[in-house]
Amino acid sequence: VNLFFENSTRTRISFELAEKRLSADVTNFSASASSVSKGEGLKDTVQNIHAMKMDCAVMRHPVPGSCLQLSKYVDAVVINAGDGTHEHPTQALLDMMSIKEKFGKLKGLNIAIVGDILHSRVALSNIYGLQKMGAKVTLCGPPHLIPRGIQELGVSVNTDIDEVIEWADALNVLRIQRERMGVGIIPSVREYRDFFGITQERLDIHKKEIVIMHPGPMNRGVEIDSSVADGDQAIILDQVLNGVAIRMSILYLLLGPDEGEAG
Repeated sequence: VNLFFENSTRTRISFELAEKRLSADVTNFSASASSVSKGEGLKDTVQNIHAMKMDCAVMRHPVPGSCLQLSKYVDAVVINAGDGTHEHPTQALLDMMSIKEKFGKLKGLNIAIVGDILHSRVALSNIYGLQKMGAKVTLCGPPHLIPRGIQELGVSVNTDIDEVIEWADALNVLRIQRERMGVGIIPSVREYRDFFGITQERLDIHKKEIVIMHPGPMNRGVEIDSSVADGDQAIILDQVLNGVAIRMSILYLLLGPDEGEAG
């Protein structure tokens, strides 16, 4: 069962395609068309669905830690498809796969995550995964959009985007999540673009080969220009494609036959 309590395009469709390609029976749950809209809580919703004998729940929820809580309520596989501003593990895996396809390795690479780190679930999962695989990670964005104490995770912080471009092998560009922000977090879209936007003009100044990534959805003309997103250095659609393969692998690993049963 795909339990999406927040809107999603890439992740939801990617999981659904992965499930169907593995011949699973798939049910898509929409919070707006369910008893959740009548005030039913997460525990009751999930336990009722579990009573119908589901084997796996793929869940996206706005509350950090919700997937962990769900796993305590049901005797089924639970896959985190994004829990609030906390983590997005499958996105990090497909990002790492995309980088490895491009460079043939992860160890020793310089990877910069640029943008709204504070409200991003993608950032934290990438930090854990990339460092585990031996990459160096630098965060770049407005100081008030970088979590306090994040350096304790072993990452560097640099608010000068031009220095970061010179250092990095790849930029993973995050969108400004205005739906999670209060009023006035960024003075203006134009000012953000001037200081942190990945523009073609900015890349041309540095005259270096650098891989451009974005987990989507993109705010074109804000954190990234269309000419960059659609350019030869971008592997954004490769990320989308790899998402299906990664999610098929995860589903098979967690739900497929044991080694002794395979074949």
